[in-house]
Amino acid sequence: MHSSQTRILSATSQDIRTAADLLHTGALVAFPTETVYGLGADARQSNAVEALYAAKGRPSFNPLIAHMHSIEAAQRHVIWSDTASKLAEAFWPGPLTLVLPLRQGHGISPLVTAGLDTLGIRIPAHPTARALLAALDGPVAAPSANPSGRISPTTRGHVMAGLNGRIAAVVDDGPCGVGVESTIVGLAGDTPLLLRPGGLAQEDIDAILGHALAPRDVTDPLTAPGQLLSHYAPQAPVRLGVTQPEKDELYLGFGPVPCDLNLSISGNLREAAANLFGHFHTLDAMQRPIAVAPIPNHGLGAAINDRLARAAAPR
Repeated sequence: MHSSQTRILSATSQDIRTAADLLHTGALVAFPTETVYGLGADARQSNAVEALYAAKGRPSFNPLIAHMHSIEAAQRHVIWSDTASKLAEAFWPGPLTLVLPLRQGHGISPLVTAGLDTLGIRIPAHPTARALLAALDGPVAAPSANPSGRISPTTRGHVMAGLNGRIAAVVDDGPCGVGVESTIVGLAGDTPLLLRPGGLAQEDIDAILGHALAPRDVTDPLTAPGQLLSHYAPQAPVRLGVTQPEKDELYLGFGPVPCDLNLSISGNLREAAANLFGHFHTLDAMQRPIAVAPIPNHGLGAAINDRLARAAAPR
């Protein structure tokens, strides 16, 4: 545990070098990706990954995603495939995580994989994240930089609100653009599986594959992050698909409706995804129940509805 104040670093090359040095020593560093701020630990160091679980209060049966700076770096740790090449060429760097079998001598801490023989990997598109990963030249396990089960952070302020004093540093480079976590595709079996909808629409992946991704069997054990039922949860109760909020409820709107906060007045799903967690933080601070307008379930709407269902799940 980190008892001192968390350092705030900028995106200068000098500060990125400092952040990489901290990771190298086993310290925890939050940094921006295009999806949300991630809380990074060197994925090869079990002590660092254990500290990460402790800082988040995260259940340790929930696997983590290892972030890499290049496809070559990814190939050092997993058994690569033609399908992986096809998807990586189309969508990396970007909000897509591929789950592949671990290679012999992979060097990844078993705490990252939650004891599974597969690893989720992603090359983030955010230039600051890429620079940090290249400076470390190693895999960084990085779930969202917030206490486990709470709303994911899309600004430095969100990170500090949840983790100040628990982590060594946060690299500040403004708000995140995509705002929902990566889409996760399982490539460890014969058929590519959609393990979690996210910031890359399934339709785009299907188009590259030439066929539809198979859905995950929900009775399977956890194979990817973000599959716990109650997740991304604000403190207040959440009601979904609401067109008429109750008097005491704060209303999170979508499209041209009267509301307390609007995910996207124009009904743009990309804008709604980018605003989702930030708006939840704002409403949650008002300490009243939250009602959410219906969101269409296509494209990025599938990822938004997935997060909303977890936010509203009984806990």
